[in-house]
Amino acid sequence: MKRGESAARLRTFRSTAREVVALSKKAKLVPAIVENAGKKGNPAERRSWEVSLPALAKVLIKAGLGEVAMLIECSLPGSSQRVDALLAGVHPKTGADNYVLVELKQWSHAELGWGSDRLVWSLHTRGDQLHPVDQVRGYCRYLQRDVALLHDRPEALHGVAYLHNAEEKLVRPLFELPPDQFGRLYTGDQREGFIEFLRSQLTPTSGLSAAERLLDSEIRQRTTLLRSTPAELYAAGDSLVDNQRLAFEAVLNRVTLAYRSNQKCVVLVTGGPGSGKSIIAMSLLMRLHKDRRRVRYATGSEAITKTMRRVYGRQERGLEKLITYYKNLTTMQDQWLDVVICDEAHRIRRTSTDRFTRAIANTKRPQVDELIEIANVPVFLLDENQVVRPDEVGTVDLIRDHAARAGRTVFQINLDGQFRCGGSAAYDEWVLNLLGLRPLGPTPWKGDDNFTVRVANSPQQMEDFLRSQITDKVSARIMAGYCWEWTIDPDADGALVDDIKIGNWSKPWNSFQNKIGGAGDPPPKWLWANDPRGFEQVGCVYTAQGFEFDWAGIILGPEIVVEDQALVIRRDANKDRKLRSRTLFDEEFDILIRNTYKVLLTRGMRGVVLYAVDAATQEFLSSLVDRLEFVEPGVAD
Repeated sequence: MKRGESAARLRTFRSTAREVVALSKKAKLVPAIVENAGKKGNPAERRSWEVSLPALAKVLIKAGLGEVAMLIECSLPGSSQRVDALLAGVHPKTGADNYVLVELKQWSHAELGWGSDRLVWSLHTRGDQLHPVDQVRGYCRYLQRDVALLHDRPEALHGVAYLHNAEEKLVRPLFELPPDQFGRLYTGDQREGFIEFLRSQLTPTSGLSAAERLLDSEIRQRTTLLRSTPAELYAAGDSLVDNQRLAFEAVLNRVTLAYRSNQKCVVLVTGGPGSGKSIIAMSLLMRLHKDRRRVRYATGSEAITKTMRRVYGRQERGLEKLITYYKNLTTMQDQWLDVVICDEAHRIRRTSTDRFTRAIANTKRPQVDELIEIANVPVFLLDENQVVRPDEVGTVDLIRDHAARAGRTVFQINLDGQFRCGGSAAYDEWVLNLLGLRPLGPTPWKGDDNFTVRVANSPQQMEDFLRSQITDKVSARIMAGYCWEWTIDPDADGALVDDIKIGNWSKPWNSFQNKIGGAGDPPPKWLWANDPRGFEQVGCVYTAQGFEFDWAGIILGPEIVVEDQALVIRRDANKDRKLRSRTLFDEEFDILIRNTYKVLLTRGMRGVVLYAVDAATQEFLSSLVDRLEFVEPGVAD
């Protein structure tokens, strides 16, 4: 792989309307999608493929567009999300490549949610759903942003939601959302209007060439959260897709209802690493701040809080004061907030008191109660599998229980997408199996065109490869399990001590200091993830959690080793003082370490390189994953 190169490519099942109808009649459509689009599909998705795709194909044939290319289950770059159908062809007036993105729904009835023109209730679904026009708009904006061909020619992309089972009168409220280039709505009894629209965008000629140019287009590198400006984050809400956008709109809706009718509630947003929790959180902060709502963004992480303050506080005056810690909100109990956005809510502690709390302020009140009480709409974004310390208690059940005691209704949105690790849902599942967090157990890595997984032959080879990938726009970090003692103070020359020693390779942990030093000094611990100098130190889970890097190197320490073809935890090899409590049961310690490695293994966006200190474990990993074939130019391996 070339330096800084992105492997991301769109994956899809290429077909035509005539082929779709023919495959459907032979009951071969679903197997063809599974084989070519690389997606098995759950039962609901398979039913949609069997019913909705032929319905669209028949409309295209009636419109005389039977040879237009249909890109079925087309992937969004760097994401596990898929578009139902993307039509590729030629514009009838300009003769240029033109594309129509179609979101298909089997709904026969739908109405708007209370107080919202963007949330929808349907007889076919449970709870809030995103308006299908907003759904297709999100896909269009995402593709227009990331696919170079569409970024340079935004006029070539159009979006349509087609409710083929519905009559206009049964979904009439949905038409209150005005149409535009990226989103419009048609129902089954509006088929003639839909046909007219399709004919205005596509000619009957083959769309194969247009499809190939789209699929071969360069994928633009996605801007990471910390490289986004406040203005970009404010606008990002419109580019969120599926349940990300649903969560965003649900919070805005509940804030409005709380303001108009004093309906206080709690919003829960759950999702794994890379599902988009932090981008939702920061987009909400910017939108609510611009709307003059009283809002705070809070975490329990020093690294995240201080980094967010530094990055965004420098760009826009006043933002720094909106970013705080959970425990600091206890001093605001006499103030009223519209919203508190609790990012990384799995890090909620039992109480907000610590060794620095004055005795008079030590109420021992549950921290979750303080967070619920401080705002009309507290928003909790969490992943229960990222709890890595015994005093972290943030779970869905805990928040629901305390919300019920406070008389608050809870609205929960589950994020089901993957926007890190190259959008590879397969890698996310592979990690869970590798770590024994899924019953299947470790399995060979079958590969993914959009995400690289390799085992390094040595820590030095890992370092050399990662260093070779770094550019001004491509980041890399090395992380490890907490299996080496940590020298807090620098040596006499002010240099960090190389605590991590593996053979003839050594590196220091990230700095334990909080102060920013000179240009030649290592970054403080809270800035390790965002400062390029951080590559020269090894990060632990406390400095890496909540951040992402293009490339991640993970060292599995002697605390996690192979036995009987499975990874087991050795408590005596761990050096983390936070985990040395005698009251911490072995079972609890075991899950905390597995969660720790889940966090570390899911920091990369383009690829991850693994190395295990234990020789048997290194061989075991090599039996599951291809070895890294890399020699630093000019250096003998």
